Parts: sequence; C-alpha cells; structure tokens
Amino acid sequence: MGGIDTKKKRGVGMGAIGSFLSGFTSNFQAALLLWPILSFSLTLPILAYLYHRDGRLRFSSFAAAYLSMLYVSGLGCFTLYPLPSGDTGLGITYGIAPQLNPFAFVFDIAKDGLKAVLQLLFNIVLFLPLGFIAKRLLRLGLGKTLVLSLTITILIETAQLTGFFGLYPFAYRTFDVDDIIFNTLGGIAGWWCGRALDRFLPAAPSGPPPKTSNPGFVRRCVALWVDLLIIGFCTLFPWLIIALAWEVFADQPFTLPGLDATQTGDLFLIGCGLVSFLAVEIIIPWLHGGSTPGGTLVRMTFETVPRTGWKRALFYALRSTVLLLFLVAPPYATVILGIFYLFARKMPYDYLPASPAE
Repeated sequence: MGGIDTKKKRGVGMGAIGSFLSGFTSNFQAALLLWPILSFSLTLPILAYLYHRDGRLRFSSFAAAYLSMLYVSGLGCFTLYPLPSGDTGLGITYGIAPQLNPFAFVFDIAKDGLKAVLQLLFNIVLFLPLGFIAKRLLRLGLGKTLVLSLTITILIETAQLTGFFGLYPFAYRTFDVDDIIFNTLGGIAGWWCGRALDRFLPAAPSGPPPKTSNPGFVRRCVALWVDLLIIGFCTLFPWLIIALAWEVFADQPFTLPGLDATQTGDLFLIGCGLVSFLAVEIIIPWLHGGSTPGGTLVRMTFETVPRTGWKRALFYALRSTVLLLFLVAPPYATVILGIFYLFARKMPYDYLPASPAE
C-alpha cells in the first residue's frame, strides 16, 4: 500500500507540474515569433556596446547577446501575454485588484500547495537569466544588478496594473508585490550563478582597447548600423519639426512654391538625407582619421592604410558609392559584400593602395 501511495503522490505532483507548464505554451510560442524581430532591433546595440567596451567580439559574446534576446522576448510574453481580445473580459469591462500583501504567498501555499510553490519558483527562475546576463555579459556589480532586476519587475508589474500603460481601461493581469520580491531575488540569484561560473570560465579583462584599422565584417556592419540610425534620425527629425510647426501655426501643410505637400516632403527628406550622409560618412570621418560616429563607438577606422591627397579623396568617393548602392538595394548589397569579404578579407575600396611614405 505504501508503494501505491507513493506512486499516487508522484502522479499528483507530476500532474500539477504538467498543468502549470501547459499554461505557458502560447507564451513560449509568442516568444519564438518575436525573437527574430527583437534580435534584429536589439542585438546590434548590445554588440556595439561590447565592441566599445572590449575592442573585439568573441563568438561566445555574440551568441550570448543573441540568446539574450530570446530571453527578453520570453520575459515580455510570459508576463504580459496574452492580451485581452473581444469586447468583454479582463482588461476591457473590469479589472483585477492588485495584491499588495508581501506575505500573501504564505496563504497561497497553505491553500494551493504545490501549485503555489511552483509559482514562486517560477518567479525566481524567470529572472535568473537576467542576473546571469548582467554579471557575465554586461559585467554589472551586484548592486546594479539588484537595481536592474527591481526596475524591470516594477515596470512589468506597473504595465499589468495599468492595463499595459493605458492600452486597456483596466488591469488584465494581477499586480502582485510578491512577484516584485521574488523576481528581484531571482535576478540576485542569477548574478551569484554568474559569479560562481567565473571560477571556471573567468570573464576576459576589460580595458580601453585601441582603435583598429583592420576591422572585421561584423564590426563594420555594427558601425554602419549605428551610422544609419543617426542618418535616419537627422533625415526625419527636421522635417517632422517643420511640418508639425507649420501645421500648428499656419493651419495648413508646409509646401514649397510650385510643389504640393507630398512633393515638398519628398524633396525635403531627400535633401536632409544627403546632407546627413555627407556629414556622417564623409566630413566627420575625414576630420577624425576615418572614424564615423558608429566607428568611434566600436573603436575602428575604415581607413585601413594611410592615404593622402587625391588618393584619399578617391577612397572616400569609392566608399561612398558602395554605401549608396547598399542603401538602394540593401539585401543584395549585404549578400554580395559579405561574400566578397569572406574571400578577400577586405572591402572593394580597400584595394586602393596607400600613399607613398614621404
């Protein structure tokens, strides 16, 4: 009889775990769908930061940054998804009262048993990767990791309390102060796990690395991505300010003589784009030894050999032509340039020889 009771208890326990995990199937699927989008938009800023900090990028760091985006998408989906839909239900016609008692988990365990324990453990485990990433990838101290974990969990709980910051008129998920406590504990525990791993895989020493004149393809891409963000901002922002101000004060769209509003906008954006490109990719690097704003961030110069006079001017003209072709057809240009660099280990314009030493 004792063996039968043990099996029954084990079956009940596994059933509770299976039931608990089954509730997150759709969340995990949503996280996988968001992963490519988040990876494209967020991995590159992390790579730029790592390049700036270390002066190089190891494959392990690249993989860690990419996998971190899966964690970020999972964290968002597990805590905020699924969103309410239809015209009735949570977050639409009524809300959920917040749970502000920091010791409510004691009563939950007494009432729900294993299910409540699993929920507490899940809240801790959910933030373990955050603390680990903070320690191993970002190299944050324990205090900063605590602040980071606390800030993120408060942000998530506030989103739940406010119906995703006002997207819904009521809270569609529970704001729980216990979640804040145990999420933060999970971040701290993850940091200690990262520190324990330092004994076996110590992090590479950090220091101010020198600027390189022989950047790899990935570093060039990260620098270009940063430059394009700057160019895009400097292209759109002036037009938005002018167009908005004109609409407010003149109560009509801004137009140039002989052009309608659409033609004016297109002409203005093209002009701002060309000026921004000229400043970011030609003037600034010309004055700073081949370092664009993005190049400065990742500590590189695209002038691989010293050139002066007409050779330097021709080099900048060739590079600008390649970049403009990239902007016209980015998918094809990326593949072509990537294959070219794979075999040549340099860009086409790098073949222009150096100026003779004086």
